Parts: sequence; C-alpha cells; structure tokens
Amino acid sequence: MTLIRPTSEVADASGPVRRPGVGRAVAVLLLVTLAALVPLLGPSAALHGTGEAAAPGAGGIGLLRAVLFAALCVQVGEVFVNRLARRLPGAPGDAPRSWAPYAAGAGFLAALGLASVVATGNLVPHSLAEIDVGGLYASRDGKLALVEVNAFLVAALCARSPRPLTQLWPPAAVVVAEALRAHPSTEHNPLLGSGLTLVHLTCATLWVGGLLHALRTLRRWGPGAPGAGLLGLYARVAAVLLAAITATGVWSSLRRMPSHTILDQLTTTAYGRALLAKVILVAAVAVLALWARSRLRRAADPLTACSPARAEVVALGVVVALSGLLTALPLPIRWS
Repeated sequence: MTLIRPTSEVADASGPVRRPGVGRAVAVLLLVTLAALVPLLGPSAALHGTGEAAAPGAGGIGLLRAVLFAALCVQVGEVFVNRLARRLPGAPGDAPRSWAPYAAGAGFLAALGLASVVATGNLVPHSLAEIDVGGLYASRDGKLALVEVNAFLVAALCARSPRPLTQLWPPAAVVVAEALRAHPSTEHNPLLGSGLTLVHLTCATLWVGGLLHALRTLRRWGPGAPGAGLLGLYARVAAVLLAAITATGVWSSLRRMPSHTILDQLTTTAYGRALLAKVILVAAVAVLALWARSRLRRAADPLTACSPARAEVVALGVVVALSGLLTALPLPIRWS
C-alpha cells in the first residue's frame, strides 16, 4: 500500500487529463459540511419530545464551539506529532505544510463570535450596537471569552515560531479558559469539574489533532520504515490518551447525571441524547483504533494501518462536532 498519490496531472489514452487532488478536496468539503450540520441541526433533533427549551441561537453557538475545538486540535496536534517525529532515527526532515495559522484564524473568528454572544447577555446580537464590549470585563464569562479571543490572536502570531513551546502556550490558555467556563462558580465543587474538563480536553486535542497530523506527515514522507515508526509512536501514546478520555468522560457524566438516573436521562434529555451519540461514536472510533493497531503490528505492510486510521479521523471529526453541540444544549437536571 502506498500513502501518496502523484500530485501531477494524470492522463490515460482514452480520457481527458484529471487531477486526483480535486476529488479529495471535494470529499473533504463534503465531510466538513456534514460535520457542520451536526451542531446546526442537532439542537432541534435532540430537544424533540423532551419538554426542554434551548437557548437562543443554540445551533450557531454549537457550530462556533465546534470550530474552536477543531482549531485547538489542529494546533496542538501539529506540535505533538512534530515532537514525536524528531525522536525517530532516520526520519525525513521535511514536514507537511502547517495548518496552524489557518486554524488559529478560524479559532479567533469563532472565539470572537462567542464573545459577542456573551457581550449581549448570552443572546445572539443582531447589530453591532447591541454588543457591549466593555461589559465583558465585568463578568467571569466575559473575561474568559476575552482570554480565548486574545489567545487565538497570539497563536496566529506564534504559529510560524520554530519553538514548540511558543506555539503551544496560547492553545493551552484556551483549554484552561474552556475548562473554567464549563464549570461556573455556582456549580457544586467547580474546581473538580474544571480539572476533569482540562484533562479531557487536553487529551482529546492531542488524540484528534495528533492523528490528523500524523497521517498528513506520513503522506508527505511516503512509504517506508520512518512512517510506520511514527504511527507506532503515536499509537502507544493514543492508547493512554483514550484511557484518560474515557475515565474523565465517565466521571464528568456521573457528576452531571448521577448513576441511578443516567440511563433514563440518556434518552429523555437533549444533553443525554447527544452524550449517548457521542459515546457510541467514540466506541466505534476505539474499534477503528484497535484495528489500525492490529494491522500495524501484524500486517506484512504496517502502513496498511492508514486505512482504518483515516476512517478514525473522519469519525473523530463528527465527535468534535458533537462536543460543540453538547456545549449548546441545556444541562440535565441533577435528580436527587
């Protein structure tokens, strides 16, 4: 199996010249569109029949949050995999073109949109006059929104830096801000909740972004032992990341929905339904990861593991979209 296709024009004797990259670009565009529909259309589907009401603009907020999460994944994943690549003896020195500047730009726009919602009292603004920028400094959520906007702006400026730590600390600031935002001070034991979210989001960005950049790097390198070595290094770390994501996810879910009510709330609340869909999808991703790991160890050509890994990336993209949807849905009632 080869990891790369020729980038030059391909022609045969019986047909016109075609560009293989065009079909791939169309496929990516379709996948991105489908992923965007999850947070946009998800609130109405998840809320149907529950008797709950969504906040104004829930679909748009979910989409902005999904873009923010995806931007984090791209930035953190590049730093993570580039570090793994440097540990490989005999690895090619070239790397794929960085997507970090574009991801930082997308994250900045998403964070700016979310900050505008906070500045209007968590309502969707219909004009610039409704946005009270100064009011952001007066509330905890407003200050955290400003941290995210500024962090993505700094990330865009640091994206070309040769120092990995310089590239990493702005996304890290966003992760911390997201962890604090998800657990307001009125919540029972908010520091524990923020700690769980911090670990969960950090591991998730490393897992999703790392796999995406690892596949892009392998495509750049072409077939050979270094590519298999890089995929093997990533797979070992990904196993630990998946365990941490599962543990923190289960713990956080039990804090939201106690064990004796969780089965009921998974089907009768919008949050529970979206969470159930995410759990099922993550389980499917775990199966794909095990399949890729098995091929990596046992197949004659270890790089055949790229096939299930590509499917894993697609599924993880939908998981990111579902994560954005979850942040826009009303939290379930914590029954006693």
